[in-house]
Amino acid sequence: MTQQPKIIVLDDDPTGSQTVHSCLLLMKWDIDTLRDGLRDDASIFFILTNTRALTPTEAQAVTREVCHNLKQALALENIKEYLVVSRSDSTLRGHYPLETDVIAEELGEFDAHFLIPAFFEGGRITRDSIHYLLVNGVETPVHQTEFAQDSVFGYQYSYLPDYVEEKTKGKITADKVERFLLGDIRNGTQNRLRNLKHNQCVVVDGENQQDLDKFALDLLQIASEGKKFLFRSAASILTSLAGLGKQPIEAEAMAKYKPTAKSGVIIVGSHVKKTTQQLKQLLQQSDIVGIEIDVTFLRDKLKSRDKIINSALDKISETLNNGKTPVVYTSRQELSFPDIETRLEFGKQVSAVLMDIVRGLPSDIGFLISKGGITSNDVLSDGLALKEARLLGQILAGCSVIITPNNHYLFPNLPVVLFPGNVGDENALVTAYKRLK
Repeated sequence: MTQQPKIIVLDDDPTGSQTVHSCLLLMKWDIDTLRDGLRDDASIFFILTNTRALTPTEAQAVTREVCHNLKQALALENIKEYLVVSRSDSTLRGHYPLETDVIAEELGEFDAHFLIPAFFEGGRITRDSIHYLLVNGVETPVHQTEFAQDSVFGYQYSYLPDYVEEKTKGKITADKVERFLLGDIRNGTQNRLRNLKHNQCVVVDGENQQDLDKFALDLLQIASEGKKFLFRSAASILTSLAGLGKQPIEAEAMAKYKPTAKSGVIIVGSHVKKTTQQLKQLLQQSDIVGIEIDVTFLRDKLKSRDKIINSALDKISETLNNGKTPVVYTSRQELSFPDIETRLEFGKQVSAVLMDIVRGLPSDIGFLISKGGITSNDVLSDGLALKEARLLGQILAGCSVIITPNNHYLFPNLPVVLFPGNVGDENALVTAYKRLK
């Protein structure tokens, strides 16, 4: 077997590690921290850029800075063989092609970039270059789902070549996109991979993990021959590329990681429909106490921000002292904004309040569950101020658990669940909670 190249993932929110384990997540990207990732024993590591929460200008600047530093770190570690993945949302929301364009500019001549949104744990598959989401068991083209209506990252097509043409504003037309269909992948793609050049855009099918396993073997073989490949993908291809096997502790037994016998705290920031359904089920549990943060207060400057934070922290302490579990959640109504910048800025203000609550939590909690991709990123990089963390594995399909370092200044050895907004059935949040309780 050829030597495994290092897989470097720029993750636009921290949930992209949701199919792997035992590797590092980096919340900072200075050269020394990047070298930690490159030197680590695991074949893969993640750099959490959180670009999905940023404006295009900010996302471009962050991606450029990461790549600029990465180039130097690779040279210092003398690493020649690597794959770069721009991990994004499996429902096609994100800064594409902006991020892959910047990576290509900074890290040199790629022979191809592959669009691989299949994410089996989340019910997303690609067949005949059409990306589907399973909605109540029905395969639904993603352009017919709520995600395509996203006010920041909306789109009109599920047929990936048309999606590429739409997102690149015609710079790459649909007929110029190479398509790797299920039949191609199952019969082997090495010859086609060998012939790719000039950062060719390729869209890749996948109905199950075996499809991507087969494709990854071909990819790694051709990469070992010197071809340079870039990926824009969801998480499932990462499982195949990294080849890590089973996680150390089974999902059902994750409570073994708790540092104390006490219960923990659940923070819910995401407001997609699935999260709201899961929250509703959680709030029906007899040992759960809901603490709502009314986000409209941020528009009403008369209400004191500190008062809201202190009131929430008092209720959290009281709930834990009563042997119950607090769930802090943002009010559910969808607010409207005059433009995208205002919406993103408002999101940051809401998050800042939640992070002040996280920093003020009792130090002896047993776990923290963070619901929502951007919320999870903010919990790691802002609330917990982590530079890096070790990924333990998944507590549910698509939901990762990290552990804080044993010298953390607030919460040493704390298991933290990174729970994407749009993953799991309606009881998933309850299941994750019960496994940790």
